Amino acid sequence: MAKKSSTEKDLRRRRLVVRFAAKRQRLKDAARDQLLPPEERFAARLKLARMPRDGSATRSRNRCLVTGRPRGYYRKLKMSRIAVRDLASSGQIPGMVKSSW
Repeated sequence: MAKKSSTEKDLRRRRLVVRFAAKRQRLKDAARDQLLPPEERFAARLKLARMPRDGSATRSRNRCLVTGRPRGYYRKLKMSRIAVRDLASSGQIPGMVKSSW
C-alpha cells in the first residue's frame, strides 16, 4: 500500500493538469508560432514558466487504483500487476483466468 500522502499528491497534480490544460496549450502554441514576433513568443514562454509546475501533464504519475502502487501499472485496467493478479486469482476480473500449460 502506498502512502496516503503520495496518492493525494498525485490526485492534486491531476486536478491542476485539468485546470491549467487550456491555458498551457494556448501559451505553448503562441511560443511555437513562427509568425508571431520574437517578443511575444518570449513573453509567452515567460508566462508559461510562471505557471505552477504541477500543472504539467508529465508531472502526474500513473498509480494503481486499488493499492496506489506507482510501478508495474497496466493502463487498460488502471491497476498494478500485483493487484491484477490478486483479483484475477480470486475470480473478480471477468474473463481473466490463470494460465496453465
